[in-house]
Amino acid sequence: MDAVSDPPKPPVSIPRRVFDILSGFGLATFLILLLGLLTWLATLEQVERGLLPTMKKYFDASSFFFTPDLKILNFNGTPVKIPLPGGYWVCALLFVNLFFGGIIRARKGWRHAGNLISHGGILLLIVAGGVAQWKEVRGNMAVSQGASSDVAEDYTEYVVEVSEIKDGKRSNIHVIPGKYLDDLQEQRIGSLRWFNRKLHGMATDGSEPRTFRLPDFPFDLEVNGWRENCQPVGILERAPSDGELVADGYYLLKREGEKQAEANSAGCYARALNRDGSASDPFILAGASFYGKTIQIGERAFLVEMHKRYWPVPFKVRLDKFTATFSPNTMKPESFVSKVTRIEGNHEIPVTIQMNEPMRQNGLTFYQASYGPTGERDPEKMFSVFEVVQNPSDQWPKISIAIVALGLAIQFLLKLGIFITARIKA
Repeated sequence: MDAVSDPPKPPVSIPRRVFDILSGFGLATFLILLLGLLTWLATLEQVERGLLPTMKKYFDASSFFFTPDLKILNFNGTPVKIPLPGGYWVCALLFVNLFFGGIIRARKGWRHAGNLISHGGILLLIVAGGVAQWKEVRGNMAVSQGASSDVAEDYTEYVVEVSEIKDGKRSNIHVIPGKYLDDLQEQRIGSLRWFNRKLHGMATDGSEPRTFRLPDFPFDLEVNGWRENCQPVGILERAPSDGELVADGYYLLKREGEKQAEANSAGCYARALNRDGSASDPFILAGASFYGKTIQIGERAFLVEMHKRYWPVPFKVRLDKFTATFSPNTMKPESFVSKVTRIEGNHEIPVTIQMNEPMRQNGLTFYQASYGPTGERDPEKMFSVFEVVQNPSDQWPKISIAIVALGLAIQFLLKLGIFITARIKA
């Protein structure tokens, strides 16, 4: 009698195959190892490039692929170029893997409740990183003793501000964010293009200027030649060597980017486009300048300047007392302590801000970051510098760790209970 063969299994559909790959343990292992490699390489590279540029290169959402730039990655003096995926997208893929494999595909039931809870905590941790990537804002606030402030200054973003001066004060302020400026090409204008520049403005060598409409003003603003880190230099001090545009006897000398990105000083060229079709001569806007450009039209005066972006804080912070202790015979600080008063309307709340003990209020976190002036040891003459962080997911990592710990504890107790019950029955 012939054996009855099993009926052939139906072929696995393509969506099922994709699901099996995305939810597989092998993919999870690979992604975790890859994240460890990216973290290690970023730690090495930030020594040479600085923290913020390295973080943007390795973990920013705009970085799909990149090539590490490390001296250790070379063969006989030739750099080895190894393209790697950006950490942000590795984390996004890990989220999908954990959700499919740790939640959808995982075994259900009370015996596996701890595993499900722990995976949920890890998913929350990844989400917290994504929210911080898109929503976190960091700046600093410097406050002298006895003074107060309700404005923070962004670490890296430079903006162009246009305002009208009335009675010696700025009014009708228009702010052009840095994201609309920092992608402008750097401008190069040679001496042979002088006539072309006079006829056609600043757009030369394929560098297209950008016009910002100012409907409340009698002119629009045209900007070009953005440089991330530069310094205005007089032509009598140092002659241009790369065809830079000269405005009022000055030009923007490009400098290498600083390791600490907050130390960069941006700059650009601009000119006013009047409503009658005429245009002013190009002028320089630079973060390193103490004064902006004044434009006089009839009896009206306008100020165009560049500075780091300011953002308001919904309460005032008054520095009552700042103390600092230093290691013996050195300028190395051991601790900073700022006694402040948080002023909200008619309420004044005393708060102490020190290392590892920030102040949290209204979605903002104030950390004790630094002090000044540099080299000063007399606390009475010092001012305090707070790092101000606006991050909706600030406390999410702490919550996620608590969820993971709870899930592991539940799973351990369940396994222990099952084991004890089985031993008693035996």
